[in-house]
Formats: sequence, structure tokens, C-alpha cells
Amino acid sequence: MILSNITAPLLGLVDTAVIGHLEHAYYLGGSTIGVMVVTLISWLCGFLRMSTTGLAAQAYGQQADQESLLVLTRGLLVAMVIGLAAILLQTPYLNISITLAGGSEEVALYARQYADIRIWALPAALINMVLTGWLLGHHRAKAVMWLLIVTNVINLVLDVVFVWYLDWQVKGLAWATLIAEYSSCLLGLTLVIKHYKNDLKYRLQNLWQLTVNAIALKAYFKLNRDILIRTLALQCCFVFMTAQGARLGDNIVAANAILMNFLLFISFGLDGIANAAEVMAGKAKGAKRQLELQQVFKLSLIWTGLFALVYCLVFAALGEYLIRLISDIESVVNVADSYLPWLVVLPLIACWSYLYDGLYIGLTQGRAMRNTMLCATFLVFFPVWWIMQIFGNHGLWAAFTAFMGARGILLAIDYQHRHKTFI
Repeated sequence: MILSNITAPLLGLVDTAVIGHLEHAYYLGGSTIGVMVVTLISWLCGFLRMSTTGLAAQAYGQQADQESLLVLTRGLLVAMVIGLAAILLQTPYLNISITLAGGSEEVALYARQYADIRIWALPAALINMVLTGWLLGHHRAKAVMWLLIVTNVINLVLDVVFVWYLDWQVKGLAWATLIAEYSSCLLGLTLVIKHYKNDLKYRLQNLWQLTVNAIALKAYFKLNRDILIRTLALQCCFVFMTAQGARLGDNIVAANAILMNFLLFISFGLDGIANAAEVMAGKAKGAKRQLELQQVFKLSLIWTGLFALVYCLVFAALGEYLIRLISDIESVVNVADSYLPWLVVLPLIACWSYLYDGLYIGLTQGRAMRNTMLCATFLVFFPVWWIMQIFGNHGLWAAFTAFMGARGILLAIDYQHRHKTFI
């Protein structure tokens, strides 16, 4: 799970490193804004991965093979509808979002160049979320790991060819990611078909009628509604970080992009433990084993704390060196160095929110996730930023750190009060 998750943010880190070695900061700033406006949609649709994993894990625990297939087909149906809608509405969406993001004329220009290409990858990206969630729910972590490794190798090779050799600059990043997403989609569908082998034709009978069953869809969308609201609140904070950084200058938005990519690398690594807990908690709930759930929780707490401490030590010792690997623009490197201490302390503060998110996804406790996220966003993040905004980008990072800490604390309180009622 950890290896699978660490490969995911490598795609962003590779993009940042490749574009970060071009001569101007606005290339990195533009690609950062472009990534934000496109991936905002896929991040908001994170419920596709989360709910699919939780429901598939519970079906796996119940040994309900037909229900597991329905979880997959409902997710694929929703992913395709949202992906096609994004393609049809791309022009007004990109016009509004890039304008609202702010930044210099050069940043806006390259953001639009990137987004115009990358948005066509959304259908594949959303389908990939469902496929990944379903495979994880079936304890197919090794298959997911190889799926993501292949995707990132394709992206890495094409990044180098398109950006450095063909000199396509920001457009090259977008084309590389688009091709990688569709390659991943084809490989993921192949893995699912291989999972069923000769049994797939039998299971396809009456599948459409069962997939669009009104009662089942109502329950599916109720769970996803809560996760969507939770994700929307989370993305408000991430988007605000990027947009506010853009208003503070090209060097600030570029430096923040580097640090946020490092944070994503940290969070996805810690999410490996959370995802393992997610799958095992879902299986425990499906099999109705309370003791097993408690064992999963205690073990996950220990490993989450240990890995978070390791991340803190790594970035304390090697942070400046890692920043220079990503960019050689001296002004950007100097700015990123000045905000590096926030990244050093964040793993220990943020790790608990990742763990509890995983447990709650596996237990399909979407309502609690929604409520705690809304509190952390609107009662912690924005008030702290408002008070600390006189400190500029430091105030922004202080608000984000407080937000991540609040998420973990609120979920921990909820878990202690309610965990005996989950099964």
C-alpha cells in the first residue's frame, strides 16, 4: 500500500522537477495553476475511489461477489458521466477558474495552455480512481502498485522527451500526463477483466438493471454526497493556498508548488498505512468482527506515528537538497528554503487525519468525515489565516498547519465516542 501510494505523487514531483529547471519561474507557476484547475475536478471526485474501496472491501468481507461487481459498475458509470460533462463544459470552467486563480499574465497564459490539453484526460483519470479503489478493496495492492509504477514510468519518459527534447514546455507536461492516464485506464480495465476470467460473461447478465437499481443508487449517492462535501471543503483549502500564493508573486507560487508536492508525497506515503487500515476495517465491518477492527486501529496508530517521524527527520536533514533537485532557479529555491520548517513539522501534525480518514472510509462513515472537515475548514483554516495574513505566506502555512491538526483531533474525538457503534 505504501509503495503504491508513494508512486502517485511522483507524477506531480516529476512534472515539477522537469518544468522547474526551465529558465523562468512563470513556467512552474503556470503549470501549477493549470494542474490545480484540472485536478480540482478529480480531487472533488475522490469519492469515486474512497466509496469504491470501502464498499468493495465490505463486499469482500461478506464474500458477496455479485455486489462487489455492482460497486465497480456503478462507480464506472458515475465516473464516465462526470468526465464527459467536464469535457463539454470545459470552456466556461477554464475561463472562470484561471481568472479567479490570479497570477501574472505569463502564469495565466501557461496555465491555460496546460489545462486545455490536460482536461481531456479527466474521463480516464476518474475511471482510474474507480479501478484503483476496487482493486484495493479486493486486497490487490500489488496490482495497484504495478499499475501506478507503469503509469509513472510512461509519464516520466514522455515528460523528458516532450519538455526537454522537443521543447514543448508546459504543453509537453500536459500531453505526457494525458497519455499516461489513458495508458493506466487500459491496463486497469485489463486487470479487472483478468480478475473475472471466464466468469465475466455470466456475471454481465442483468448487470445494467442491477447497476441502476433506484434503491441501491440512492444509498450509493448518499454516501458519496457526504464524501463529496468533505472533499469540497478540503479542496477549498488547497485551492486557496495556490491562489493566495499566486497573488503574493511568481516566486511564492512556484516555491509553494514545490513544498506542496513534497507534502503530497508525504501524505500519500502515510496514506499507504491509512489505505491498508481502510481495506482491513472494511473487511472487519463486512465480517462483523469488532475485535479485528480494534486491532487494525491500534497497529495503524503505531506505524503512522513512526513513519511520520521518519518523514520529519528526512526533510529536516535533506530538505534544502531536495528543493534544489526540483528547481535550479535561485530565487525560487531561496523562497522555498525560508518556508521549509513548516514542511518539517507537518508530518507529525497531519498524519493522524490521514489515518482516521482511512478508517472512516473503510467503515463508510461519510457523515462524520463531512462534519469534521467542515469544522476544520471554516472554524480553523480561514479564521487562522485571517488573523495571520499580516505575516504573508507564513500566515498561509500557519493556517494550513492548524487545519491539518484540527482534522486529526476532531476525528479522534469522534472515533473515541462512537467506535463501538460502527459494527
